[in-house]
Amino acid sequence: VIPCVARHPHNIILLCCDAFGVLPPVSRLGLSQALYHFVSGYTAKVAGTESGVCGLQATFSACYAGAFLLWHPLRYAALLAGKMQTAGCQAWLVNTGWCGGSAGGGGRRISLGATRAIVAAIHSGELAVTPCVETPLFKLQVPVRCSGVPSELLLPELQWQDKGQFAATLSHLGGMFSANFQQFADGGGVVGRDVVAHILAGGPQLQQQADGLTGDAAAEAAQPAQQQQQQQQ
Repeated sequence: VIPCVARHPHNIILLCCDAFGVLPPVSRLGLSQALYHFVSGYTAKVAGTESGVCGLQATFSACYAGAFLLWHPLRYAALLAGKMQTAGCQAWLVNTGWCGGSAGGGGRRISLGATRAIVAAIHSGELAVTPCVETPLFKLQVPVRCSGVPSELLLPELQWQDKGQFAATLSHLGGMFSANFQQFADGGGVVGRDVVAHILAGGPQLQQQADGLTGDAAAEAAQPAQQQQQQQQ
């Protein structure tokens, strides 16, 4: 009998569908970033996705399975971290959502062909050795090229005609990520605050962005997180 045992994976792919159009099609994640996006479990809904959804909505499902978790999400994150470090896995965030604008706001869907090329480049090892550039706010490492994918598609900002609107939308999404993660800030009795801080370092750096803003601009950047917190309360 052949045992049903496979080798440890070399790559872990986290999926999202960013309908706001500000996350890159592919990002190479550090460990803290992998844990942050795993715990966040971000995707987005658009009108017609399901009954009652009439517009663009961000949604978060911890560990991509929030309704089915038996343990605290950070316990699963700790397990994932241990296995990734033991096996030497590289994590990637693959976004199958929109580019050039948001859904319904002038953006267009990232093509299936581009996503297939990205996944193939991950598994072939091509993207592991490709130089990366860092995105604003989320600090994601984006490969500068990928076989079968136009280089300009890899960096969302290049696809937006209105750069100011791109920055505002990026800040809005970052605020929603930050507000969602507040429920895990105390570690849930599962991990210490030092571990939480390590994971938070992999998320959007809103304070760093706010430090570069003044007056009304800083207040505007902080509004999405404040509004999301009020809704949760």
